[in-house]
Amino acid sequence: MLVKMRLGFRLSPILLFALLASSCAGPLNFRDASGPRYSGCCVPAGGNVDSLRVVTFNIEFALNVDRAVTLFERTPELRDADVVFLQEMDVVGTRKFAHALGYNYVYYPATIHPKTGRPFGDAILARWPIEDDKKILLPHLGRFGKTQRIAVAGTIRVDDRVIRLYSVHLATGIESRRGWQPDQARAIAADADTAHADAVIIGGDFNSGGVGETLHADGYDWVSRGLPPTVSMFSIDHMFLRGVGLTRPDARGVVADNNGASDHLPLWVTVGVGGRYAPGLAVVSAVQSSATVRPAP
Repeated sequence: MLVKMRLGFRLSPILLFALLASSCAGPLNFRDASGPRYSGCCVPAGGNVDSLRVVTFNIEFALNVDRAVTLFERTPELRDADVVFLQEMDVVGTRKFAHALGYNYVYYPATIHPKTGRPFGDAILARWPIEDDKKILLPHLGRFGKTQRIAVAGTIRVDDRVIRLYSVHLATGIESRRGWQPDQARAIAADADTAHADAVIIGGDFNSGGVGETLHADGYDWVSRGLPPTVSMFSIDHMFLRGVGLTRPDARGVVADNNGASDHLPLWVTVGVGGRYAPGLAVVSAVQSSATVRPAP
């Protein structure tokens, strides 16, 4: 679709957006690494477990959190999630989701989104207390909107294992130049290298199907690789593991019905802890991947 201007020529929506954005003062980015920060507790620490169900879900602009809560309550793959990574959240939606489903949470906004006028950021929710949390300011402001992208990090202790978690939302392709998304992924990996954790789980909206190669080259198992699309025909939501692995090759999937909660679909994996996994289980065939849209838990 083209947008007609009074000047007598026509501009594509992308170019029009770029011109409008460049004419404004710019977004309100939260560039202080220490905040704003929002957290809630205290759900007692989970008991002894040998596996974790981990879910990532971009709830578009946090507009339909009630639908997302219902989705998690009624969907076997999501109902018993131990860790949830959320993107495009505001603090009200994060609190509502966490309180309804019984999670500890930590949330940091990246910016005030120009479309909604509300905070726009990432959250980690867990059945264990979340320690040592932080906001990671990712390199490169968006080309047109100049918006900040972040990752949110936190640590949980499951039995005697220290697990570092990252909820991620990289820049879109339109807002990026070549190499910017890999730079953002490397910034997350660099932070994880300083965490002194037994294991690392990175999940979220990467806005790319190929940027996973960057983390894979850095030693992470790309366990969402080959799964069905999470947005229209695109696979842009991903999960990466280091120091832990899937409990079995098909312990991963994309929930096909999102109850109208978002333009994304939730992605889940089941991760073995306490030795209940074998390195290399992340390598699965395309045939196995295509069968994991809604496998039995």
